[in-house]
Amino acid sequence: MTVPLLKIGAVLSTVAMVTNWMSQTLPSLVGLNGTALGRAGPAERITLFQSPDDGWQVYTSAQAPDGKCLCTAVIPVQGTCSRDLRSRQLRQLMEKVQNISQSMEVLDLRTFRDLQYVRNTEPLMKGLDSKLRVATESQKSLNAKSFQELKDKMTELRPLAPVLDQYRADVRTIIQLKEEVRNLSGRLLAIQEEMGAYDYEELQQRVLILEARLHACMQKLGCGRLTGVSNPITIRASGSRFGSWMTDTMAPSSDSRVWYMDGYYKGRRVLEFRTLNDFITGQNFVQHLLPHPWAGTGHVVFNGSLYYNKYQSNIVVQYHLRSRSVLVQRSLNGAGYNNTFPYSWGGFSDIDFMVDENGLWAVYTTNQNAGNIVVSKLDPQTLEILRSWDTGYPKRSAGESFMICGTLYVTNSHLAGAKIYFAYYTNTSSYEYTDIPFHNQYSHISMLDYNPRERVLYTWNNGHQVLYNVTLFHVIKTSGEL
Repeated sequence: MTVPLLKIGAVLSTVAMVTNWMSQTLPSLVGLNGTALGRAGPAERITLFQSPDDGWQVYTSAQAPDGKCLCTAVIPVQGTCSRDLRSRQLRQLMEKVQNISQSMEVLDLRTFRDLQYVRNTEPLMKGLDSKLRVATESQKSLNAKSFQELKDKMTELRPLAPVLDQYRADVRTIIQLKEEVRNLSGRLLAIQEEMGAYDYEELQQRVLILEARLHACMQKLGCGRLTGVSNPITIRASGSRFGSWMTDTMAPSSDSRVWYMDGYYKGRRVLEFRTLNDFITGQNFVQHLLPHPWAGTGHVVFNGSLYYNKYQSNIVVQYHLRSRSVLVQRSLNGAGYNNTFPYSWGGFSDIDFMVDENGLWAVYTTNQNAGNIVVSKLDPQTLEILRSWDTGYPKRSAGESFMICGTLYVTNSHLAGAKIYFAYYTNTSSYEYTDIPFHNQYSHISMLDYNPRERVLYTWNNGHQVLYNVTLFHVIKTSGEL
């Protein structure tokens, strides 16, 4: 007899829960409880990698003197649909209504089954009651034992009558509650239509289509001339004064691993973090122990391999990260090493690997070039030099350098007050002096590399791992061609 009573308690508890929930949540939705559900404020300048979960990034625009509109827009590789707060609450509320409706359906089914069971006992109870009355009127036909058994069974069945009546009342309550939830769902749909909110799946599909179109546009506008560098974005403070950190420029968007190499000489320990979040927290990493120690901080990860300069030599090494083995090592003929032609900060930075939209590069100096920076395009499979350019800029006067779209950009110092001072264009074998501000927040840069996948500059600055957004200038013809 306890099971039906527990069922009734569950029904009543569900009714109380739904009533309390509706009284608290619905006023918040429609704005009757004074809760401020304000809309987002005016657009702000948002920095890339402000947090690992950031979605779309929007930047300011300006108008050129000739009336042309100059805009800068950056979209992350993976966009997220960030909906209005009110719409998001509405969707969550409707999900709750759906969940409660489903729970009530289950409860309704269970109650129906139990009710059928109780109903099946009614004929038995009536038959026993009739036999008991006959036996009472003519007790001579029954002996004492039979009479007592019959009376005991009747006593057991008699409490089912009020239980049956209670179940009938509960069934009516459940029907009424279902109708109330159905009406609430209708009101919520009406509110949603008034707010002009799209169906979530439809909105998400629209975002994906727009994102694909914008990515196609970004590919078309893949290269341009550097016109600005954002303020620094500090990701983490760790390690010594010198080092390097990077992601794979050729990895798919789902791969956000980070590689970390502390120090500028004799190091062999490379830490591989699973995600940028893990790098920030210093968790979830594996260690690679290189067969040869490195020199400098000009390492890159490109298409699953780490490229670095072997210590006390001009040998460049391709180390495959998955197989943990050296695939290729080759001498960079004539390249200075062992602090012969480093950047202005020293640190065995004679050979500097770089990756941009055009592939793998090496920046170094030879005696034949009188200490001027040489830029060489490398075959990433064989490390053979495909072509070289003499920039004419003395490497010891450069703080650091990086490649964007086949152009080498050079800073005039590694200390505070540095700026991007020189640009060499490999497509035209020409150069120009520039004046692009570059905020050196921690006053000692020992690594500066461009990542074409994310379109940011990775920097190691006095024990801080820092990012910079870049602004590229594109000229689009009326035909849509660059």
